[in-house]
Amino acid sequence: MSVNTEKTIQRKIIHIDMDAFYATVEQRDFPEYRGKPIVVGGSPDGRGVVATASYEAREFGIHSAMSSHKAIQLCPHAIFVRPRFDAYKSVSVSIREIFGRYTDLIEPLSLDEAYLDVTTDKLNIGSALEIAKQIKDAIRNELNLSASAGVSSNKFVAKIASDMNKPDGLTFIGPSKINAFMEKLPVEKFFGVGRVTADKMKKMGLYNGSDLKKMSEQELIRKFGKTGKFYYKIVRGIDERPVQPHRPSKSISVEDTFGKDLISTEELFAELEQIAEKLAERLEKSRLKGKTVTLKIKFDDFKQLTRNQSFPNPVADYASIVTAAKELLLKVGTEERKIRLLGITLSNFGTQISSGKFVDPDQMELF
Repeated sequence: MSVNTEKTIQRKIIHIDMDAFYATVEQRDFPEYRGKPIVVGGSPDGRGVVATASYEAREFGIHSAMSSHKAIQLCPHAIFVRPRFDAYKSVSVSIREIFGRYTDLIEPLSLDEAYLDVTTDKLNIGSALEIAKQIKDAIRNELNLSASAGVSSNKFVAKIASDMNKPDGLTFIGPSKINAFMEKLPVEKFFGVGRVTADKMKKMGLYNGSDLKKMSEQELIRKFGKTGKFYYKIVRGIDERPVQPHRPSKSISVEDTFGKDLISTEELFAELEQIAEKLAERLEKSRLKGKTVTLKIKFDDFKQLTRNQSFPNPVADYASIVTAAKELLLKVGTEERKIRLLGITLSNFGTQISSGKFVDPDQMELF
């Protein structure tokens, strides 16, 4: 009789999240911005949306994805700064280099945040908490920026932990503490729970993880679809998702907020042509093709809608994209309505392989 002596290895996961990244890069590079409410993105005339805000601006209630108009109402003396994405990308590369000193298992989520698996680290430090501290120190000393870190045995808890003591935070939630932590966690902090879902949960008497834990897996699936299965597992501290170093892109998009509201079809078509051209250029650089074109429209009252069209085969060429976008615009019927933003997204990617054929992403192992 053979005995299985293998033990499940407990993962050591770090989630690093830069603090108000775009805004702090601006304050680092331009001393006149330091200590002042900085808004990156949008404009002082009230158009566009906030990409991020400095902590001085956040004290007034300004946050990312807020309209510039609302930001100005909250803080009339806020300083609006045009994003410098090349600068942010350059800094992001330097941050990634610091990560790479400790592990090759790095899963970037955006320019300013990433998961790291340090179950086995390059320097044989052994302690994920110590590695997180060293990474934070290196970012501060070498780049003059601050980051917050969450440390745990799975991705979900590590990500939540990184947000608990911002800015410049370092939070460790060990395996023995996860169950109690998840039971106290408000439902709005759960992955995939937006404001609408959180409101729905609260109307059902579900306010925290402890409440969710009382429901069976089937009940959660019946109430919340496939995500209910995730809630059932995560509220019990079960998150088996690995850190994936080569996370595929799920969509590429380009959008533009106009200097003045547009009404005529001719003006809107001209804008779609410029947007489609930029999108085609990005797709060429990424060597990606997709089956679904999505048109985004935001009106002058900030209401927005999306419409999409799918192709039988993946596309990436300008002609296909712009034709689809124009057809979608005509179907919406925007006559006499003022439009402040248009955007085009290509998604449902196939991934190019050496034969030149494409693989359906549903057949790939995706995060």
